Amino acid sequence: MSESAREPGNAGNAQGEDRLAELLAFLRRRLAGEYEVDEFGFDPEFTDRVLLELLRPLYHHWFRTETVGMHNVPGDSGALIVANHSGTLPLDGLMLQVALHDDHPERRALRLLGADLVYRFPVLAHLSRKTGHTLACPEDADRLLRKGEIVGVFPEGFKGVGKPFSERYRLQRFGRGGFVASAIRAGVPVIPCAVVGAEEIYPKLGDLPFLAKVLGLPYVPVTPLFPWFGLLGLVPLPSKWVIGFGEPIRTDRFDPADADDPMLVFGLTDQIREAVGQLLDELRLRRGPAFPPFL
Repeated sequence: MSESAREPGNAGNAQGEDRLAELLAFLRRRLAGEYEVDEFGFDPEFTDRVLLELLRPLYHHWFRTETVGMHNVPGDSGALIVANHSGTLPLDGLMLQVALHDDHPERRALRLLGADLVYRFPVLAHLSRKTGHTLACPEDADRLLRKGEIVGVFPEGFKGVGKPFSERYRLQRFGRGGFVASAIRAGVPVIPCAVVGAEEIYPKLGDLPFLAKVLGLPYVPVTPLFPWFGLLGLVPLPSKWVIGFGEPIRTDRFDPADADDPMLVFGLTDQIREAVGQLLDELRLRRGPAFPPFL
């Protein structure tokens, strides 16, 4: 066999050996405790090498995710990303995390503000903090933004992620605007963000309220596949995703004390909601059909 015929195989073997060496080095560091976490419990190496690595096949191949307007997200300073929420299960937050880490030139980490329900379950709470998330409270939001982090929030909450399929892409109420007050106090821009594609992954047709009450959950959904197919019903449908980032809305023109002005905060909250809605409409047209022609 010629030397050139052996080269592809040798290259593949070398690549495999390099990956094995990296994995062993990663495991050695974990066992030895040679890794860093910040004051919130965020572990960047674990997030990149474990969580995001598990999510990348979904992001790139199953949802075929496209990002638009990434240049609107700053590379070296703080910002608050405000996005629509949908999908029955909150995969949109995880896909947004992959987008900012993998598609942003500076590989930005997204620090999501999560509902208190997440932090009622010890294992889920620990995993959430380890992968960069924290409780949606003004104190944590203020500290992260002042540190120059990219913070993400879904103001629609469970009203957005749990809405029926018949109300897809209709924005729900944006709460009381506490996220806007945090941005004003930190003087960071607000980036409107629209996620198109999550609405179709688990079309919610109904609820199982009794079971939701027993489990202490806001809802237990009924979809075309769940609960009829058991755990297989949790496989998301392969909708095409587009995640877009709009023009930043500046807050540094305000005084930090303006964060206590409810009329100003409500007005800015409405402006942000309108910007997210407009971007959502634009991206739906850009995407076209949710599913490939063969489905």
